[in-house]
Amino acid sequence: MRGPSADRLRRLRWWLTVLFTATNTVALIVLAPVIIILDADRADDEIDHNLNVVTQSVLRLVDESRGALVTARLTGDPLTSGCPDFAVMPGNSSDFTPQFSTRGCTRIDQQLLVGITAEAVRNGSPVSQDRRAVNGHAIRLAAEPFKDSSERYIGAVVAWEDTEAEAHRHRQLTIAVLAVCAVLIGAAALVGYWLSGRAIRPAMAALEQQETLLAETAHDLRTPVAALRALAETAARDPEQRAELLPRTVRLAGRMGDIIDGLLVRARLAAGVEHLAMQPVWLDQLVAGVVEDMPTEGARFSLVTAPTMVRADPTLLQRAIGNVLGNAMRHGRAPDADQAIITVTVADGRVTVADQGPGIDPEVGADLFEPYTTGGASTGLGLSIVRWVVLAHGGDLKVYNADEGGAIFEIQLPTVQ
Repeated sequence: MRGPSADRLRRLRWWLTVLFTATNTVALIVLAPVIIILDADRADDEIDHNLNVVTQSVLRLVDESRGALVTARLTGDPLTSGCPDFAVMPGNSSDFTPQFSTRGCTRIDQQLLVGITAEAVRNGSPVSQDRRAVNGHAIRLAAEPFKDSSERYIGAVVAWEDTEAEAHRHRQLTIAVLAVCAVLIGAAALVGYWLSGRAIRPAMAALEQQETLLAETAHDLRTPVAALRALAETAARDPEQRAELLPRTVRLAGRMGDIIDGLLVRARLAAGVEHLAMQPVWLDQLVAGVVEDMPTEGARFSLVTAPTMVRADPTLLQRAIGNVLGNAMRHGRAPDADQAIITVTVADGRVTVADQGPGIDPEVGADLFEPYTTGGASTGLGLSIVRWVVLAHGGDLKVYNADEGGAIFEIQLPTVQ
């Protein structure tokens, strides 16, 4: 479908897609840092908890009495041979001899221990620092100061833990979160494009229906307008025939009104707001009336009928029969003939229209009844309308080439018993 309105709808789809994607992107941009920060905080809290467990446990094993630090209970405690590492450090080098855990999970410069101990003793409160171990890995240190019997801070228990593995895990999580966000943004774009397509589908269908209605109106009015013009020109040239031509002109004008009404009915049927006006119809009489109203210039009709009654919407059925006859008039002329010879047969609910033209192009085949598909210079809407009307009446439509040449269109409708 083309045109300014269709282009605006397509641009609207892209704008809706961009809006949907941008909204989800903003949400992910807000959510991703929150996840990353929460994970970093959780990791820091876990490391601080591990270090705090060690420092508090060691403090309970350290006793200061009579001016001397007693660390004998540390020797046999499992903390000494486990991780994280710890050390009992003096505030001044002369206070007591430093005590270290025995396992040595992470080697660090002793000056780091001296520095954090001095800070903890000076502040009289726990201290934590992030530094580098001897092997270059990131470590976290925590110092808990303690007092002697005179309430003077004399040292601190310092614990430290290698945080390189946790930092690597956090980096991997950050990469994963960013990758997932990128995938989700791409998925949001695809889902947004799909949802916006569904959202504007009714508008596209309504626009397409409107365009089809206008095209079909022009198509269906072309033949009766041409016939009306021919009658008017004949009446103008020969005043004696006016009395004879006037009733035909009135009938033709009425048929044009019926065509317009039929188009409106079809549009309402497609929209689901109206149903077919089904009633018993003498098919032979209906077809005879349509043949009589067809222009006679360039065509000669041979009509053979037998009484047959069907249930149909007469307006729509007249339109379908007229389209088949109009198609035969345009394409059913033999190469060496001056006019198209068309044979119409009506019997047992079947309408057969045979011409002597070149027949149906095999390359067109079943696509002949698709809108805008044609083997000649017409719009290609007439036969698609015929198929729609026949199927709406529960009938069947066939087209094939006769053995002696020419095309045969066959409409079969359910009969009334």
